[in-house]
Amino acid sequence: MTLRLFVTGATGQVATALTEAGPRRGLTVTAIGRPDLDLETADADAVTRLIEASGADVVVSAAAYTAVDRAESEPDRAFRINRDGAAAVARAAARLGLPLLHLSTDYVFDGSKPEPYRESDPTAPLGVYGRSKRDGELAVLEAHPSALVLRTAWVYGPTGANFLRTMLRLAGERERLRVVDDQIGNPTSALDIAEALIDLALKATAPADTPAIGAGAPKRVQSPAMGGIFHMTAAGETSWCGFARAIMAGSAARGARAVPVDAIGTADYPTPARRPANSRLDCSRLAEHWAVRLPDWRHGLGTVLDRLLPPLSSKETRSPS
Repeated sequence: MTLRLFVTGATGQVATALTEAGPRRGLTVTAIGRPDLDLETADADAVTRLIEASGADVVVSAAAYTAVDRAESEPDRAFRINRDGAAAVARAAARLGLPLLHLSTDYVFDGSKPEPYRESDPTAPLGVYGRSKRDGELAVLEAHPSALVLRTAWVYGPTGANFLRTMLRLAGERERLRVVDDQIGNPTSALDIAEALIDLALKATAPADTPAIGAGAPKRVQSPAMGGIFHMTAAGETSWCGFARAIMAGSAARGARAVPVDAIGTADYPTPARRPANSRLDCSRLAEHWAVRLPDWRHGLGTVLDRLLPPLSSKETRSPS
């Protein structure tokens, strides 16, 4: 039987990647966004009707208010979407007895820890966006205790507004780029997130007699013991400046324009919202419980760049780097 996913946020990076990856892996994906589903105003009854109509087996809550800086001046809207809207989706999935995969963020932490964050570390968001997502996590798990809340970070992909696409655009407009070098994290491709979500959906709906997913792991997400918070990012780490330099190197290797990237400090690039200096997430719990691991961020970057800047053929002459 074909597994059917219901995904919120039709035009988001992850929803778009799921819509593409799902059929390739034998899944049916229904991605719903505005105006059919507006998380700012939707209630659980409306979401329940949409999920039922889709015939979904698993719900993926990927829609969110992600404008980090604008959230500082629109806090009510950020909370309506990231807390109240997420809770409505969770209540609907719980009513229907469906597994729920809810995406969250590294911005629930303040970045003061010197090591990568684990799920058990206390949250202390620095801004409205992070607070709205943290409150969303709590609301989701209250409404659907067996939901998987998946924190990811520094998401980018071949579609939508993201850091990688911004760097490529600016490289076409400027002779040099200046990028913050004192914030570190795990750049994570939306394409890799989509593949991991599909893996989790398949595992969460496996028959009850399926062998254990990981060492000592329960077998089904429907059990509250299997729910909770998990970190899910690409392996490896870098700074925003290191990420930008890798993007430029990849662009040059594909015969596209690349410019030098100068390292600056956070203080040299003030923004309305504060960012955590350390966004690294420890993803070992996801690997232990679900046997799901995302590839290294450099691999994900190469895959996305190949989509945006196809490599030159061996007969073509590459531009000097």
